[in-house]
Amino acid sequence: MDKKKENISIGFVPTMGALHQGHISLISKSKTDNLLTVCSIFVNPTQFNNPDDFKKYPITIESDIEILEAAGCDILFLPQREEVYPPGFIKTHYELGGLENILEGSYRQGHFQGVCLVVERLLNIIPCDILYLGQKDYQQCMIIEKMTQLRNINCSIKISPTIREKDGLAMSSRNSRLSNSERTAATIIYQALIYMKSNLKNKSLDDLKNNAYQMLEESGFEVDYIDITDQHLGSVENLNSSNTLVGLIAATINSIRLIDNMILTNIDE
Repeated sequence: MDKKKENISIGFVPTMGALHQGHISLISKSKTDNLLTVCSIFVNPTQFNNPDDFKKYPITIESDIEILEAAGCDILFLPQREEVYPPGFIKTHYELGGLENILEGSYRQGHFQGVCLVVERLLNIIPCDILYLGQKDYQQCMIIEKMTQLRNINCSIKISPTIREKDGLAMSSRNSRLSNSERTAATIIYQALIYMKSNLKNKSLDDLKNNAYQMLEESGFEVDYIDITDQHLGSVENLNSSNTLVGLIAATINSIRLIDNMILTNIDE
């Protein structure tokens, strides 16, 4: 099909399955914008720096298909590993600069190279006009934007707001691994982000991060990082150095690692 000749626009939502309302919000947005919506489910081995994490990733294909059918997704791409990475496939190295070595990158070596690899492969297979991503993986969104620029991939990227549970916890496939007590404790991540957003004008940068760190530790989390950056993930020296500030957190409870972020302020506030 020549989609340009037929005047057909295609939206694409890449996932690793274990679908939740966050994914469905991307499907809904794509359906609003495009004639056809494609969703992929592929648990990408190249982005897991921890083999145990790859093995534990939830596989829920049957329920995922039911969710996609109910959401009105037009096409599901469900490839085998050999279809994405055929025999003789040569990996590309992406010159991502410092962006891949900070925050998530400093804890998950090679992770973003694997993300770029699979997204480029999927975009080569699926000729989409718009790629839909969720803000919960903020750094990943920045990385994918840079990769498409480096590789001259002709599709636009739309980043949708994080979808949360009623108590604020960011929806994530990893949440299914939380026990009841861990699930209750996990809301502290959202509370810490709200604390930082609410106290921008009366606390110092160090105080905001240190107090949020203490909140998470007291709830049983081991904190990888709590940071406040500009919208491009650049470091900030004080809270008046940028019109847009982003709070980012990664923390682990009983081997389950959760990430979240929040836009703390912007030019309109």
